[in-house]
Amino acid sequence: MSAPLRLGTRGSALAMAQSGHVADAVRAATGREVELVEVITAGDRSSAPVQRLGVGVFVSALRDALLAREIDFAVHSYKDLPTGGEGGLHIAAVPPREDPRDALVARDGRTLAELPPGATVGTGALRRIAQLNALGLQLTAQPIRGNVDSRIRRALGADADLDAVVLARAGLARLGRTAEITETLDPMLMLPAPAQGALAVECRIDALDLVEQLALLDHAPTRAAVTAERALLATLEAGCSAPVAAYAELAEGDDREEIYLRGAVISPDGSRDIRLSRTGTPADAAEIGKALAAELLELGADSILGPPGGPGTRTQQFGSTE
Repeated sequence: MSAPLRLGTRGSALAMAQSGHVADAVRAATGREVELVEVITAGDRSSAPVQRLGVGVFVSALRDALLAREIDFAVHSYKDLPTGGEGGLHIAAVPPREDPRDALVARDGRTLAELPPGATVGTGALRRIAQLNALGLQLTAQPIRGNVDSRIRRALGADADLDAVVLARAGLARLGRTAEITETLDPMLMLPAPAQGALAVECRIDALDLVEQLALLDHAPTRAAVTAERALLATLEAGCSAPVAAYAELAEGDDREEIYLRGAVISPDGSRDIRLSRTGTPADAAEIGKALAAELLELGADSILGPPGGPGTRTQQFGSTE
C-alpha cells in the first residue's frame, strides 16, 4: 500500500478548506490517501504590511518544503504566486475556478451604492482600494490584514469599526459564508485580481508519477484564463497585489472558442485608470495577455505603476488577498 501523499498548506481556515477540497479530488481521481501538513509562512508570522516582507511571502515556505521533500505537493491561491517560476517545481494542475469576482460584506445589508459618503471600507488589496477610489462614491478605503473571519468581524461583529469590507467571493464560497455577502461586485465596477478564485497545485518536476496523477485535476478553461491574466501581470512586471486587474472569460465564438481578456491599471487614489480588452483563442492565452499589457504600457500604465523594483506601486500589497 502506498504511503499517503503529503499536501502542504498554510494553516488559515481558507487555506485548509482549499487544500481539503483538493485532497478530496486527489483521493477520488487516484485512489491515494492524502494527509494535510501545515506549513507556517513568513506572512503568517508577521503582522507587518506585506510590501515590507516581499512578493511571494505566503508561498516561499511551501516551496521550500517541497524542494526539501518535506511535503509531496502544495496548494496555493494562484493570485498569491509570483509570476516568475520556481526552479525544480511544476504547476501540475489548475482545478476549476471558483467565482473570481469580489464581494462586499456591509452593515445593515447595504450594497456599495447604499453606503453613505465617508463610509469606511476595509480591504487587503491596493487594487481594490484604487478601484473604490475611482468610483467617486466618497468612500474611505482602509488597508486591513487578517484572515477572512477577522476581516468580516471588522464590519459585522459586536466591535465592528468599519462600515464594510471587500473580499474575494471565492474565499467566502469555499468557507460556506456566502450568506454574509451583501453584494457580489460586477467586474465593471471592481475588476478582479489576475488569477483570483483559482488554485495552483504544485509539485516537484521530477516526481513524474505524481505530476501525471495531479494532472487529472487540471481544468483546461481555467488554466487558459489564468495564463492570459498572469501573462499580462508578468509583462507589466507588477506585484501580485499591485493596482493591476485582469479577468479572462472563455466563450463560444462564431466558429471557435475564444478568450475575452479585460485588463486595467489604476492609480491608488483612483484619479487615473487605463482599461482595455482583447480577444483570441485559448491556445494563444499567454500571447493575448502579453499583447494587452503592451497596449496598456503604450497608453502610460508604467507611469501609474512606477519603476520596477522601486518604491512605487508595482510591489505594494497589504496582505494575503483572501
